[in-house]
Amino acid sequence: MKTRMSPMAKREERYFYLCISPWIAGFLIFTAGPIVASLFFSFCNYDVVTPPDWIGIQNYKRLLSDPLFWQSLKVTSYFSLVSVPLGIALSLIIAILLNQNIKGLTWFRTIYYMPSVISGVAVALLWMWIFNPEFGVLNFLLWKLFHIQGPAWLMSEEWVIPALIIMSLWGIGGDIVIYLAGLQGIPTELYEAAEIDGANSFNKFLNITIPMMSPVLLFTLIMGIINSFQVFTQAYVMTRGGPHYASLFYVLYIYQNAFQFFSMGYASALSWILFLIILVLTFLIFKSSPLWVYYESTRER
Repeated sequence: MKTRMSPMAKREERYFYLCISPWIAGFLIFTAGPIVASLFFSFCNYDVVTPPDWIGIQNYKRLLSDPLFWQSLKVTSYFSLVSVPLGIALSLIIAILLNQNIKGLTWFRTIYYMPSVISGVAVALLWMWIFNPEFGVLNFLLWKLFHIQGPAWLMSEEWVIPALIIMSLWGIGGDIVIYLAGLQGIPTELYEAAEIDGANSFNKFLNITIPMMSPVLLFTLIMGIINSFQVFTQAYVMTRGGPHYASLFYVLYIYQNAFQFFSMGYASALSWILFLIILVLTFLIFKSSPLWVYYESTRER
């Protein structure tokens, strides 16, 4: 039997919906509405100025024969395949070091986290100076310390993506904080028991730290893949997709079609393909997680 609400409960319910109504309106106007509109536009020939013309799946057929679509997908996949594991490994190692009981630990944690709060455009401009082949800091250090003539970095087809991968490590401070929280949640009794059994540091890391941190690693892996497939600011500010489309990231190609070529229908189709790619990758990671993610609550059942 349905319980009748008291007048006070009904009044509180009205106040609740009144308070969240700005968020609901904002979500429908600025998020849900554009999502539905982009799905419709992906089946249209739409140049923003004239009304959309329904063409069915022609935009999706065009993808298959578009060399720049495949190039942008290759560039983004290459960047994601290298930068995500490298960022996870480096941030986990630094988090373990910052989890030690040493003097000045708070300062070290602050120093490693600070770069992740700087604006993306400012970071891009900073790294453009660092990667400058003539007077950049990186090539100067390579020559001064190792007598190695540094590459052209952002101006080289071979080195532009490795340069952006190096730059991506600048923002690992957020992951370091997450890993620190996970490391401090591991019971110290597990390490003490392992020491009694004669385990060395590597065995403790492999058999305790990694399994106990696996849920956190799962989270950062998924977020890292999603973020790596949405790289835009670095490519737009630093390379504009060059040289010769060597840094044509997928989202940059969407932007070019939408706001430079005014092919909004084709850009919408590209966006939905990106959504499907991220959805499939996330699904596969979740399906594989029982093989390598340790949940203490499930093991105790």
